Amino acid sequence: MNLKKNDIVNLKITSMTAQGSGVGKTEDGMVVFVPLTAVGDELEVRILKVKKTYSYGKIERIITPSPSRIEPDCGVFSKCGGCVYRHIDYNSELEIKHRRVSDAVQRIGGFSGLKINPVVKNDRPNRYRNKAQLPARNTENGVEFGFYANHSHRVIPCEDCLLQPESFNRIAEIVREFTRATNQTAYDEMTGRGKLRHLYIRYAEMTDELMVCFVVNGNGLKSEDVLIDALKKEFPNIKSVIFNSNTENTNVVLGRKNRTAFGRDYITDVLCGKSFKISPLSFYQVNRRQAEKLYKIAADYADLRGDEVLLDLYCGTGTIGLTMADRCKSLIGVELVADAVRDAEENARLNNICNARFICADASKAAEELKKEGISPDVVVIDPPRKGCDSSLIETVVGMSPEKIVYVSCDPETLARDLRLFDKNNYSVKELTPVDLFSRTPHVETVAKLIRR
Repeated sequence: MNLKKNDIVNLKITSMTAQGSGVGKTEDGMVVFVPLTAVGDELEVRILKVKKTYSYGKIERIITPSPSRIEPDCGVFSKCGGCVYRHIDYNSELEIKHRRVSDAVQRIGGFSGLKINPVVKNDRPNRYRNKAQLPARNTENGVEFGFYANHSHRVIPCEDCLLQPESFNRIAEIVREFTRATNQTAYDEMTGRGKLRHLYIRYAEMTDELMVCFVVNGNGLKSEDVLIDALKKEFPNIKSVIFNSNTENTNVVLGRKNRTAFGRDYITDVLCGKSFKISPLSFYQVNRRQAEKLYKIAADYADLRGDEVLLDLYCGTGTIGLTMADRCKSLIGVELVADAVRDAEENARLNNICNARFICADASKAAEELKKEGISPDVVVIDPPRKGCDSSLIETVVGMSPEKIVYVSCDPETLARDLRLFDKNNYSVKELTPVDLFSRTPHVETVAKLIRR
């Protein structure tokens, strides 16, 4: 069978990709990837693109639905680039995420029989996000906010994202009404004209503090005092209104220059009993409740007794390390971003933590420098970006001979690759625990415990 575009084929979905698309095979063995499907679906699929060994398709008709299927509860689910699992029940989503971690450690890491705990479920799979970055666009009815469609910068308007607090939707509505009343426009990527680029909102769940940040092509908006008064009137818990200037022709959301128009230049939240200042540029986990569970697992794996040196690599604003600081003799955090290091130092002062030191440097170079200083950490926590660790960092960490390594990963595939390298260098992987921080999306966090042999 020579498959070609627009062919209709019968397909049974047998597995899912890391991005959340279903996988099936035609009668002659051609793999077909189909979004918005569920394991067990029997479908008629229209072929959209054919490659040498695989193809892409879309659902033409559902012949027999999977037992996992549910009715999507969001009107823009199939258009927005955010959620991928709103059409299946939550327990099935957890099974998919567990299978993704398990498949990665076996296929890429080469581990068999490794203990992988059940995914730590999210007790609140809706309304869990404490941050939103909403791109603005111009329409016939004025400025609209929404989300980018998958693999594009086409904005899909959305008046109620179910991942966000309801207050975010109302804030966006107030800003929409203001821009229409004052005839203000959104930034146009093609022409470079227009003012409002993004509406950026942050919420501190434990303190009930709100930050509203406007990313503008310039220094501000006309009649901005009217807008601020309207927001404050409806949301007295707004503690910070900031205008971020981004005049560059770039896909990066935030520029480097902030102007505080009302209140403070930060809000404060509480995580694992510690207070953290959150500015527009600060990294802070978007799901605070699940982050607490993740950090508790990391602390359990570290098993600190009070006399250890703890090295926290890729520490960001210091959240993981600072939540463990009272259990160790000293904490050393390493982060490349200078603003994040300043935030980490400020967070240490805020919590009266005196045994913490933060270094602004590349993780590999900082680890090498610490080794030259003769500092030998007993426990190393690693929380790298999605690309994982480079081999030189792994070599340096191994050379420091810590007793334990706790690896926090946002990508099971790069985690599995790195665990294999650690295993080859005398570190046994004891167990892994996946944590669902980003429900209804394909992402899954994983914490791994490694012990020196």
